Amino acid sequence: MFKKPGRNTLRKKRHRRIRTRVTGTVEKPRLCIYRSLQHIYAQLVDDITHHTLVTASTLEEELRDMQGRNTIDGARAVGELLAQKALEQGITEVVFDRSGYRFHGRVAALAEAAREGGLKF
Repeated sequence: MFKKPGRNTLRKKRHRRIRTRVTGTVEKPRLCIYRSLQHIYAQLVDDITHHTLVTASTLEEELRDMQGRNTIDGARAVGELLAQKALEQGITEVVFDRSGYRFHGRVAALAEAAREGGLKF
């Protein structure tokens, strides 16, 4: 009997396929995201030295008391916070890694807020 693969299994398969082409460096790190049911996480990663340069999520102290953390507004706040932290570190250009998620909703809101915050990708 054929068993249909789960949604997250297919997402992980897409993510592995994307990661063969998308890599981050110190000058142009990879902006990868993770979307859970309650929170959204974003980080800038240097894949050459395997270091995380900047992180932001809805678990941050500034965003912890925010209403609607798992909505588009929460994703926008994370994108703005990530862009602010990246500019403080001197990072202006990134490579976007959507981690197999479709580019709409919270993922698109985070990306647009990061662009508006000053990141180029």
